Order: sequence, then structure tokens, then C-alpha cells
Amino acid sequence: MISTDVCVVGGGPAGLVLALLLRRQGVRTVVLEKHETFLRDFRGDTVHPSTLRLMDELGLGDRIQSLPHRKVFQFDVHYPTGVFRPADFARLRISHPYVMFVPQWDFLELLASVGDLPIYRKHEVTSVRRAAGRVVGVAGTSADGPFEVDAALTVACDGRHSTVRRELGLRSKEFGVPIDVLWFRLPRHPDDPEGLFGQVGDRRLVIGIDRGDTWQLGYVVPKGTDAAIRAHGLGAFRESITETVDWLADRTPLLTSWDEVSTLTVRMDRLYRWHVPGALLIGDAAHAMSPVGGVGINLAIQDAVASARVIGAAFARGRAPTERELARVQRRRTFPAAGTQLVQRALQRAVLQPAVEGRPLRPPLPLRVLDRVPALRAVPARLIGVGLRPEHAPPSR
Repeated sequence: MISTDVCVVGGGPAGLVLALLLRRQGVRTVVLEKHETFLRDFRGDTVHPSTLRLMDELGLGDRIQSLPHRKVFQFDVHYPTGVFRPADFARLRISHPYVMFVPQWDFLELLASVGDLPIYRKHEVTSVRRAAGRVVGVAGTSADGPFEVDAALTVACDGRHSTVRRELGLRSKEFGVPIDVLWFRLPRHPDDPEGLFGQVGDRRLVIGIDRGDTWQLGYVVPKGTDAAIRAHGLGAFRESITETVDWLADRTPLLTSWDEVSTLTVRMDRLYRWHVPGALLIGDAAHAMSPVGGVGINLAIQDAVASARVIGAAFARGRAPTERELARVQRRRTFPAAGTQLVQRALQRAVLQPAVEGRPLRPPLPLRVLDRVPALRAVPARLIGVGLRPEHAPPSR
């Protein structure tokens, strides 16, 4: 039995940021992480300007800048008719006018190394513990056998496939998503383009993320077509990549197995209720996001900051947060989550779906407007990089 004030389920960015902020406020907090290490092939490695500002507020700005990273100041989309730039972060008058791509395991190890965080690794939560009509902790399995956690508050940060969410039986609003993404890596050469790009071809869209010596590539496909693409064979897939991004032709032969290609089944939803007595859900556990804009991590971290402020204030008064106080977190964070999902859905319909379904390859009107009025590129840059309601770190105690 582990006894604590707050049990954070999930050692991802939101979980570790929340635990760090709560510990700084003197709240006893433990983190349960089902994996032994953070060294896994994460897809979401974006650290946005608002998160970088938060790291500055926590005194971690210099340390995150010392991690291996690439800074991206703009995003270009290549159509057969020309190159369009929908977002230009350099136009933002903020302390960090760029998106930083950092291997997520390095970012998580940095967060785990500060604040004396008690992280229980290889502890997989399998059920929620209840008593007298409220959640009183969780139970699960570890390398040493079964475990239980007794907590005044449980916070689920365990992602879109959240065990806590499933165990609580919470209902969500589902949004249709027309795409999935096949992810893979290829070497990057010194004379390649830099930063972030999107290449639109005939019924194809390839997204490229500059990772220094490699490209992290996303091949966007119509929803549910992954099996059919794989059935056509790896050779056809390599040829399709080359036809879309011709300067990758000398590297596609290095893709030798489907095991090197992972499928992201894109889903988007939002819980009607993010809390029950004794438990709160944030990040993807409360609102699964599309990969459009790479904003999921940023939103989850902002959720964690808002949650830490409410939770820390309650424990400073000598008690766990009430349901009304937990509801304040949902009220504050619903606007940025819902607003961002609305924009993502619009972009999926206007840009991504036409590109992969073979509709006319003329860029949509918003891209053409941004091309004519470059100053407007700061608007999508701010939406992606800063968000609709950025949060500031609560004071430590």
C-alpha cells in the first residue's frame, strides 16, 4: 500500500509537470508509470513556446535548451502550384518565437530529475479503488506483484487509452476524423531542407519533421486504409513516397520492413465530465486531440498547470479538492480544448482530407490569403504555439 495526497497516473508530460508543480507547493504526490523507462519511440516531440515559457518560470529554461533539439520558426506546405507558409512563429513577439522538437524521453527525464519526484516505474494501473461513493486510489500490478495506492485525489494523465477513464465509465463526445497517419524515419542529409514541411501530391500528403540527422515522416492516409496500403506491399509504399517527395528517392530503399512503419489511428473526442468525487482527468485522458499542429502535448501541460493551481490551493487549506473545485479545472480548460479541436476539424476538412482523397490540388482559400498577407501568419502561429488560454506556474510554497 502506497499512501499519498495525490496519485498521478501516467508519467507523460502532463503527469510529470503536474507532479512537479504539486511537490513545489508542498503536496505529497506520487507518479505511477507502467513502463520501466521513457525510452520509447514517441511521436509527439513538440515543445511549444508556452511550454518553454513555463520551463523558464520553473527555472528549467537553460536545462531544456541544453537537450538535443531542433528549432522550427515556420511551416511550409508544398503544392504542385507553389509553396505556401501557413504559420510563421518568428512573427510572434514572445520570449521563444519557435517550436522546439526535443526527443520526448529526454524531456521527460529532465522533468523526472528535478523536484525529488517519487516515480513508481513498471507500475501498471488496472483498476480504480472506491469507498463511500468516491475514488480513494488505484490498484494494479508491478514487477514485485500487486500494489494499491491510497490517495485523497487521483489524477488520470494516462492518455487517450486511459485505464482510469475506462474504469470510471465516463462518456465522451466523439468527433469524426477522416485521416490516419503512417509514421517512419529516414536519414536526413546536410543539404536537405530544414525545419518542418508538408508535401501534397496526387492523393498523398507527407509531413516531414527535421530531427537533425533523421526525418520523422508522416504519410497521411484516408481513415481505415492502413491495411489496404500494407497489402499492396512495401515496394509500392516506397514508390509512393518517392513520387510525393522526390528528393527522398535515394533513401526510401532503406525502409526494408513494415515493422519500421507505425500506424497512428487518429481519434478526437472530449469527455462530457472530467471529474468524479476523488478523481480528475486531464490531457488526452479528457480530450484526445488530432495530430494537426502537434498541440496535444502543449494542451495537456497547460491542463496540468491549471490543475496544480486548484489542487495546491485546496491542500493548502488542509483538505482535498471538492467536486466544485475540480469542476473549475474543467470549466477553465474546456474552452482551449474545444476551440483547438474546432480548428483541427476545420483544417482536416479543408486541407488534409482533400489532399488524400484526390480532390483538386489547388490550395484552400485560407492558405492563399496567408500567402497574400504574410502578416496574418502570426495568427495560426499564436494559436499553435501559445494556445487559446496559456497558463502560468503557480507559486511554490
